[in-house]
Amino acid sequence: MNTLTISKLNLTYKNGVHAINDISLEIKNGMFGLLGPNGAGKSSLMKTIVGLQQPTSGTITFNGINISENPDAIRRNLGFLPQDFGVYPKISAYDLLQHIGLLKGINNNSERKSQILNLLEKVNLSEFKDKEVHTFSGGMRQRFGVAQALLGNPKIIIVDEPTAGLDPEERNRFNSLLSEISHEVIVILSTHLVEDVRNLCSEVAIINQGKLLSIGNPNTLIAGLENRIWSKPIEKDQLEHYQSSYRIISRQLIERKLYITAFSEQPLPDFTSVQPLLEHVYFNTLTQKP
Repeated sequence: MNTLTISKLNLTYKNGVHAINDISLEIKNGMFGLLGPNGAGKSSLMKTIVGLQQPTSGTITFNGINISENPDAIRRNLGFLPQDFGVYPKISAYDLLQHIGLLKGINNNSERKSQILNLLEKVNLSEFKDKEVHTFSGGMRQRFGVAQALLGNPKIIIVDEPTAGLDPEERNRFNSLLSEISHEVIVILSTHLVEDVRNLCSEVAIINQGKLLSIGNPNTLIAGLENRIWSKPIEKDQLEHYQSSYRIISRQLIERKLYITAFSEQPLPDFTSVQPLLEHVYFNTLTQKP
C-alpha cells in the first residue's frame, strides 16, 4: 500500500499570491479526486507534489520519505499527466516513449522496448506507434499521455484536468483506463468536472482559494445533504429577491427556464425537494460562508 501524506502545506508566490493555504491530506492506493474551480490552487498543489516547485512551509512524504528533502524518491515512482504538454516534437510515438523511458532511468533496452510496446497496446495506439505525436487527435494525445505517465511502473500517478477537450466516447475510454490502473497505485485526479470524480473516485477533496474545504467519500458527502436540497423555476427578474431570501447554491437554465437550487435544513415554500448529487455537495461547499 502506497501512502502520500501532505502536512500543513503552504505555498506563497513571489507576487504575494497564497496558492496553497495550510493543506493537510493523506492519500492511499485508489482514485483520489481533487475538485475545485479554475484558479482554486489544484495545479499549484499538483506541481508541488511532483517537485516542480518548493513549498513555502509544510511537508510532503511519500511512503515515509520526505520528498521536499529527497525529490528523487517521488520522481522515480511518479507518472505525471499535465493539463497541456505544449508542443510535441516531430518524432514518432515509439521514439518519444524511448526518450522518456531513458529519462526515467529504464536503461535496459529490451525491458524498455517491452514496456513501450505493452503500454501502446494498453492505450490502443499500437498501430500508430510510428506516427508523429504532433499529428495525433486530442483523444490520441491524452492516451499517449497515459502511456508516458505509466512508463517505469510508477506508484503514484497525477493527472491534471485530463478530459478537457475530449469527446464523450474518448472521455469514457480514458476514465476506464484510469480506473483500471488505480487498483495498485495512487491516482490523483485534479479536475473541475464533478461527474468524472463521482464516477471514478472513492475519496474526494474540494479546494478553493488554496484552502481545503471538504474531504470524504462521495456517497457519504451526498448522503449528508439528504432532504436539504430544494429547487424551483423562477423568472430572471426574481433572482435578486431569492438570493437575498434564501441560500442559493446554484442556478441553471433548462429549456430557457431559470431554475435555482437552494440549501435549507427545513422545507422551503413552493420549492421541490431534489435528490442530492455530488455537484450539490460541490456548490454547497463553495458557497458556505467561512
